[in-house]
Amino acid sequence: MPKFLVPLCSAALLSLMPVAGRAAPDAPPATATPSTSPAPSAPPAPASASSTLSTSAAPSSASPRLTLSAAIDRALTAHPRLRAAAFELEAAEGAVQQAALPPNPTLGLEQEDTRRETRTVTVLLSQPLEIGGQRAARTALARRGRDLSQAELDALRAELRADVVQAFFAALVAQERVVAADESVRIAGGGADATARRVSAGKLAPNDETRARVAEATARIERRQAQADQLAARHALAAAVGMDQAAIGALDGAAASLPTLPGEAEVARRLADAPALRRARLEVERAQAAYELERARRIPDVTVTLGAKRAQEIGRNQAVIGLSMPLPLFDRNQGAQREALKRRQAAEQLAEAESLRLRAEVLSAADELAARTDEVDALQRTVLPGAREAYTAATRGFELGKFGFLDVLDAQRTWLQARMQWLDALARAHRANADLERRLGAPVQQP
Repeated sequence: MPKFLVPLCSAALLSLMPVAGRAAPDAPPATATPSTSPAPSAPPAPASASSTLSTSAAPSSASPRLTLSAAIDRALTAHPRLRAAAFELEAAEGAVQQAALPPNPTLGLEQEDTRRETRTVTVLLSQPLEIGGQRAARTALARRGRDLSQAELDALRAELRADVVQAFFAALVAQERVVAADESVRIAGGGADATARRVSAGKLAPNDETRARVAEATARIERRQAQADQLAARHALAAAVGMDQAAIGALDGAAASLPTLPGEAEVARRLADAPALRRARLEVERAQAAYELERARRIPDVTVTLGAKRAQEIGRNQAVIGLSMPLPLFDRNQGAQREALKRRQAAEQLAEAESLRLRAEVLSAADELAARTDEVDALQRTVLPGAREAYTAATRGFELGKFGFLDVLDAQRTWLQARMQWLDALARAHRANADLERRLGAPVQQP
């Protein structure tokens, strides 16, 4: 807080000065001071936060502008991960088709003796009959697997959508960081030039110019880092959308547009149908279907055999009818039944644990989003205007010879840090919103 006292005191002193001696808030620095020598130029005044965010560091006007909805549509239609999940769903459809097929019959040929006069030839057709409901249970298990693949696809859609939203706003915030860094270089460069002129006129010590040049060099380093962060953010956006970075073009959006906080009723409704909970419930259903299949397999299959036998010695054909089934004396599939039962019970416990974990994470993410939104609002309403006003007052006091350049540097640093803190808060708010959407899934429109 002490670093705010000098600029704020200077603002209070300037408010007591005659109107003719004051400059307009947005007017350029005055050209004359009480001294007889020409006054050096003051550091340039900062732009407001809203004007900063209205400027976009877009690559080229010829490139098509990418909106958030277009990025989401592109990811949900052509992303490689989504196409791979769609193929997995089609594979599960094939498994359902295969599970519904009955077992194939067996054609057999037997011959007794090799002499033409005494040999016997038998042709047999055997068909296994699943009398315990194995095919229905097998088909139900395959359908539960297909439903789980569909849930995986829906969860991936929600995850990709959240990834695109987070990457899009991260790229927007990185874009605004470059704009803020450019202005920081401009402000620091103007202040260094003004200090150099005062040092040449003998009004300031040479070490003041050194400090000003150091501040300018620091601002240039921060701008270079902001440009590197912007490029990395655009690469992350390209990976989330599933397209080449060069094809993204300019971004059409506003980083300052905060997401809407969902109400408790909406959170509870969407939590009940969250992708992770749907997968957990389907895992329980699949485990139950696997248990039913193992129970059906305890009943052995019956094999019916029909055929014909040609006996050369008697010179006529004879019908062959057979019926066979294994005797379940030792193996009644009891071990597989127990295994499937315990796996179903484990799936039920995991579903309950997943429900508790997801509820805690959703509530935590909702609280985080609310806190970050309040932080952005407080910075935008109080901190940014106060820091900008303090910097403007210190600049005018330096122009009139009332303050030293160290006071200007301190106020400038406070203003720039406040702007970067605001952008950091915006990035955290959008990241918290993406985390919440990733856990709850895409919102469903109510009729």
